[in-house]
Amino acid sequence: MKALIPTRVAEMLFALAMGTFGVLHFMHADMMGGMVPSFMPGEGKIWIYVTGAGLVAAAIAILINKYKTMACYLLAAMLLVFVFTLHFKPAMDGNLGNLLKDTGLAMAAIIIGNSGSK
Repeated sequence: MKALIPTRVAEMLFALAMGTFGVLHFMHADMMGGMVPSFMPGEGKIWIYVTGAGLVAAAIAILINKYKTMACYLLAAMLLVFVFTLHFKPAMDGNLGNLLKDTGLAMAAIIIGNSGSK
C-alpha cells in the first residue's frame, strides 16, 4: 500500500517541531533555567541554551538530510536523559505527560535516524 504521507514529509515536520522547541529554549531561557536540576553544574540558563542548540542542530541535520543518523541518535539520547533526569520523579507522582512525550519523541528520532541519509 502506498503511504498516504511520504516519510520525508513526516521527517521534515518532525524537524520543524524540534527546531521550534529549540528556538523556544532560546526565547525563554530565563524562565526555563529554573527547571534544570540542582545537581547540574553551572547556571541553569546555560543548559537551556545548550539543549536549545542541540534541538536546532538536529532539526537542521534532518532538514538538509546530512548527518541525519548521528543527529537523530544524539537527539534521542538527549531526550532520554531528560526522561530519566527531569521527568522520572514527576511520573512516579502520577504526572506522566512529559515522560511519555519525550520518550515518544526519542523513539521517533531513532526511527528517523534508522532511515539514514539518502
